[in-house]
Amino acid sequence: MTELLTEFTLQLAVILLVAKIFGEIFERMGQSSVLGELIAGMVIGPYALGSLNLPFFGKLFPIAEQVGGHAATLPVSPELYVFAQIGAVILLFLVGLETNAKMFMKYGVKALGVALGGVLLPFFLGAWGTVMFGFADTLFSPTALFMGAIMTATSVGITARVLSDIFKLDTSEGVTVLAAAVMDDVLGILVLALVLSLNATGGNVSWGELGLIGLKAVGFMGAVVILGILFAKKLSRMLLKLQGKTYLAVAVALCFLIAALAEEFGLAMIIGAYLTGIILSVTELRHQLEEKLVWVSHVIVPIFFAVMGMLVDFKAMMAAVTFGLVITLFAIIGKVVGCGLPALFSGFNFLGASRIGFGMLPRGEVALIVAGVGLAAGVINQEVFGVSIMMTIITTLMAPLILVPLFKINKSGLRSAPVDQPSAQTVVEPYFNWDNAENALDLFQENLSVALQEAGYNLLRSEGEDRIMEFANSADPAKIISVRRQDKQLFMDCSKPAVPDAKLAITAGQNRSVSLVSGFVS
Repeated sequence: MTELLTEFTLQLAVILLVAKIFGEIFERMGQSSVLGELIAGMVIGPYALGSLNLPFFGKLFPIAEQVGGHAATLPVSPELYVFAQIGAVILLFLVGLETNAKMFMKYGVKALGVALGGVLLPFFLGAWGTVMFGFADTLFSPTALFMGAIMTATSVGITARVLSDIFKLDTSEGVTVLAAAVMDDVLGILVLALVLSLNATGGNVSWGELGLIGLKAVGFMGAVVILGILFAKKLSRMLLKLQGKTYLAVAVALCFLIAALAEEFGLAMIIGAYLTGIILSVTELRHQLEEKLVWVSHVIVPIFFAVMGMLVDFKAMMAAVTFGLVITLFAIIGKVVGCGLPALFSGFNFLGASRIGFGMLPRGEVALIVAGVGLAAGVINQEVFGVSIMMTIITTLMAPLILVPLFKINKSGLRSAPVDQPSAQTVVEPYFNWDNAENALDLFQENLSVALQEAGYNLLRSEGEDRIMEFANSADPAKIISVRRQDKQLFMDCSKPAVPDAKLAITAGQNRSVSLVSGFVS
């Protein structure tokens, strides 16, 4: 046991170190750190450098051959894969927390057509391409259905990050893309649940049984959501009264509990984690959980992406490179056309529809999670898994390269833009400066957040490491406010309609801070 623990600890150290280095390199290149962490795993994995004999250590990541007397289905050790999956659960919990449930419900109907197009066309193309290349017999084979499920994903996190960096979250296209991306993930997770249940029954089910599988999945999700609506806010208020950081442990325990129950109901654990995050996203506990868990995610989530990269068999992937390129082409067409056409019929012009189509393009972490679940369940083989990785990397790299120039075109994406639509962001200027107290600045940012939420703004995103907070008005989507820290200054960006609210929030935040730490204010 001691030898096993030592080896496992060393593996975690190497994975975390290399993954963060690669992630940092990719961020400096203007790309998502997810790609760097994924490629880091591919480099040090059992099919690459991990198979080399090192002095004193031997093979750092040997290919697992047997588990419990049976042939291993994954090339990494069970303990390493299990640890990585905890990272996936934490990640989907955070994604759920960051999902603005109120904004989603408000703009969900408008984005429904975009979301459906972004699920149906990619799903069909993925399943059809898998059959066309001989990896499945029919469109209803579990392998074909699973590839279709992988193709439906849209990375909410990556899309939101790109739109945030170019200050386009407040545009009609930005709101539509985010709402449709969340819908795509919900629909994709539901498809994942159906495919897993179908695979568990050997693929021989009638339409009636398939309907029962769907009802079972929807029933579990509905029960969790209803219980969340009834008890989430009460639970939040009770937990916030506890001493220390007890609320954090209880919330994560609740996430693990619902994730385990989801697995017992034939769904995936990530479904339960995502639902838990959504039901807690409307409570007072949301911001505190995000702020604390983001630091946990910086440690455990990179290990998940790196381990996903370690599962890639280069020989198997290169043997199916033609299949991979075709699937990637289908993935691009599926989102650009599948989301762009419905956008054209819902009030957007060609430019706006193009922005929405390419905004829905990156698959990111969601596709990786679905692909990893499929490989572990034996539904897809190493070739199909490698193709999924290839498609994910290319689409995630393409999205910002095309989306940013499209938004730089200074034209409205709507066929008939309203006269009072904000055309530009306000100039970013420093509005407060405390040179003598870092903790006072932290307090002011926290009080500014409280003032904005009391004024009817919802927190869209909070990044503790980069000190970035983004808010959107629940009644008026044109009102967007972003707050960021740099050294000992706070900077605020806001759309024109939000300027009066921003000024009032600054005053309220200052007054609240002065009353608490008057000696720190200069």
